[in-house]
Amino acid sequence: MQGKKILITGGTGQVARPVAEALATDNEVWCLGRFGDQSARKALQERGAHTAVWDMATEDLEGLPRDFTHVLHSAVHRGDGKDFEETARINAVGTARLMTHCAAAESFLYVSSGVVYNRADRTHRYRESDPLGGAAPWLPTYPIAKITAEGVARGLAEALALPTVIARLNIAYGPYGHGGVPMILFNQMRKGQPCAVPREGQNYCDLLHTDDVVRQVPLLWDVAQAPARVVNWGGDEAVGMTDLLEYMSALTGVPVQLDRGDYSRETATFDHGVRRDLIGDCSVGWKTGIARTVADFFEEYRDRIDDYLDAHAAETSR
Repeated sequence: MQGKKILITGGTGQVARPVAEALATDNEVWCLGRFGDQSARKALQERGAHTAVWDMATEDLEGLPRDFTHVLHSAVHRGDGKDFEETARINAVGTARLMTHCAAAESFLYVSSGVVYNRADRTHRYRESDPLGGAAPWLPTYPIAKITAEGVARGLAEALALPTVIARLNIAYGPYGHGGVPMILFNQMRKGQPCAVPREGQNYCDLLHTDDVVRQVPLLWDVAQAPARVVNWGGDEAVGMTDLLEYMSALTGVPVQLDRGDYSRETATFDHGVRRDLIGDCSVGWKTGIARTVADFFEEYRDRIDDYLDAHAAETSR
């Protein structure tokens, strides 16, 4: 992708930052965010991206150019778990301001989440047409944030004739920010803290490495349309969270304590038929991606990880 003028919100996030850094080489990239992490802002600027502070809870977009060709909207106000009205308002208004400001764009990508699905079955592969109404006991306002913004994106895609794609993200991870859920869990392991898993069976997810995130964003822009297109966005492989924990333990020698109690953070796995038909397969297998990410974050385990990968090369060939 070259010669485009790109606007990215949530500029320091797990999705936005690697995309911004990659595209800034050959495009004019602008990143919006609150930039509590000034080192991340500096890194974006050093890669050639323009940065501007934007709090979508309070600020309009006056003073920002309007001639963007492509928009990636990944900023989200997750809420405090209690104030559903304010969470809905902030995400709706922020998305509406962004879409109307960039109404002449060639393509608009809204990053939603699998949390929007009414997840009643751990093993069901959720399709884009499945019922919505997600619940998140760990942060009850989060599904409201995503469902509300999806509604605004759908409405304005048609009202403005703005080609739009809504990508429902599974679990993104890689060498940015805190590394994603897998690195959060690995840090728990390193501290000797138990990791919550279901009393029976395990939760499943579709891990998506940031290499695939970066590669697939332009492909998703290419398939945007009005009315908005909805696409599940995750890795090709269904990964059990317990299997993930045990794999990180095998890679590093760090023991894992499984807490099979009454609560574990719910995840979901997707049917990826729509995404595969539109933009193809992923390129990074989950075992390879996890090994690379752990080694990037924690140098002290690199030699052990290399030895493990050499001994299990056939399992981590992608």
